[in-house]
Amino acid sequence: MKYLLGFLLTGLILFSCDGYKAPSQTARNTAAVNDTVRIANDSLDYEIIIIEPGFYNWLVTQFPEDYYTLSFLENRNLFYVQEYNRRVINPNQYDSQLYLWQIDYQPNVKYGKEVNYLLYNWFIYFQQTYKQKL
Repeated sequence: MKYLLGFLLTGLILFSCDGYKAPSQTARNTAAVNDTVRIANDSLDYEIIIIEPGFYNWLVTQFPEDYYTLSFLENRNLFYVQEYNRRVINPNQYDSQLYLWQIDYQPNVKYGKEVNYLLYNWFIYFQQTYKQKL
């Protein structure tokens, strides 16, 4: 009985050591692709590319696009972009690792609801993830 328990314990230990397998390259690429959101419109010469780990998974838990009006999204984005860009040009006052590039968002351009929705939600995600208040 003592030997049987020893064999079972040894077998369980050996079996459990094989339990972890590193993610394959395909799995890592899929995760990277899923964390990249790209919306482009060649006729208007604009695109929005969001490369933020976890953003896509977070986005699917938020209110749907139809929840917001276009004017609400445009107004909030205009405010957020102005504040964000102000922080980009003040690297001594704000973390230059968080505020890398200015966002070229122009209020007279009609970007459409999808772009405004993604940009608005990215600002919310950015504030929550990095504990920033825009």
